Amino acid sequence: QVRLVESGGGLVQVGGSLRLSCAASGNISSIEYMGWYRQTPGKKRAFLARISSGGRALHDASVKGRFAISRDNTQNTVYLQMNNLRPEDTAVYYCGAFGLHEDWGQGTQVTVSS
Repeated sequence: QVRLVESGGGLVQVGGSLRLSCAASGNISSIEYMGWYRQTPGKKRAFLARISSGGRALHDASVKGRFAISRDNTQNTVYLQMNNLRPEDTAVYYCGAFGLHEDWGQGTQVTVSS
């Protein structure tokens, strides 16, 4: 299994930026790709972006141009740079690792205030 620990969430004003981090440990070699999702109360977890072990990135159209996923293989860490944040970006953000298994972090709260 893979353990994921997210960090970097918090309170930010409209138009601001945050960078989320997701540190992976455990069976790293089993990971094919990692991704970021977010969830608000009463709604399903929504895909934002993913990045393969080789570094190929895919972003959902809803955040393309504002959010960017990247990874540092030396640190086993995946990042989500979020720019020009909007109130509707307020959510709990989750990191997931996918391969032999599906593992999730505990989530980090992002609140965008107007």
